[in-house]
Amino acid sequence: MAEVFRRIGVVGAGAWGTALAQVIVARGLETLVWAHEPEVVASINDAHENTLFLPGVPLAPGVKATGDIGRLAAMDALLLVAPAQHLRAVAGTLAPHAPKGLPVVICAKGIEESSGLLMTEVLAEALPAARPAVLSGPTLAGEIAEGKPTAVTVAAADAALAEALAATIGSARFRPYTRADMIGVQIGGAVKNVMAIACGMVAGMGFGQNARAALLTLGLTEMTRLALVKGAELETMMGLSGLGDLVLTCTSEDSRNYSLGVEIGRGRGARDILAARRTVAEGAHTAGAVVRLAARLGIEMPIVAAVDRVVNGDAPLAEVVEELLSRPFRAEGIDREVGLTK
Repeated sequence: MAEVFRRIGVVGAGAWGTALAQVIVARGLETLVWAHEPEVVASINDAHENTLFLPGVPLAPGVKATGDIGRLAAMDALLLVAPAQHLRAVAGTLAPHAPKGLPVVICAKGIEESSGLLMTEVLAEALPAARPAVLSGPTLAGEIAEGKPTAVTVAAADAALAEALAATIGSARFRPYTRADMIGVQIGGAVKNVMAIACGMVAGMGFGQNARAALLTLGLTEMTRLALVKGAELETMMGLSGLGDLVLTCTSEDSRNYSLGVEIGRGRGARDILAARRTVAEGAHTAGAVVRLAARLGIEMPIVAAVDRVVNGDAPLAEVVEELLSRPFRAEGIDREVGLTK
């Protein structure tokens, strides 16, 4: 029987971190959440609700919060749920406190904008003493916090660690499946956010369901192409953290990335939308990082490049869409582009 961690720290009290804390407490485990905002700490501890990031969802009394990140180093394992672009700074703050070999599960979905590194690569630099793992999959935070069922992927190079984490967080309504492929799980979680913006744009422009289905499918091809070149497994991309997360994020109005795309498609500027939001749409940051990474690897990712031009380059949406629709017809598939044999 797999080991079960008894004390879990959650680093980051956004909607996703708060939902994960709710999952852990439901398992009867000790849980402590670190929040950057003092008002979030007070709200969780006093009102049993995260009124800033997850309003209207009652939290179990066992969900406790702190503003002292050092307290989390005494836990048996940590879930690192800081936004992807802040993960390096948060991990660096943890580094002086964390003991060697502390399991740290990356729950952020993104690629570091400044370096093009995956989150595990960032963690290796900022918190090298950690035992890394990744948690990803089709997970809307509100549904998780309310106890609605889902399934996720827990990936770690150390199979025993993945099994222990699955045994710790798993339940009938939060079902973890283990893999060793941390690269594929991370690329799926990161790139699907960019594809969700693209699908939202299509919806906002009124292009219809056919166009969205085509874009989602071609987006999966681009995502898989990058993952395979980075050393991921094809099976991962067809699983929960690949196809599963892509479908959810590209079709749900509750997705921050999809809703960003919808507003852009209806004529609003990306910078204005993002400036008015408190929550993070990771795909806006990830798009540019993926474009640069793909260029270094010699991979063609036209949908990601189009999103980056609109969101970060202020290119006119109609012009970018027309260029995509005017691309030459070609054979369908992944193998040719990445030089693999069938």
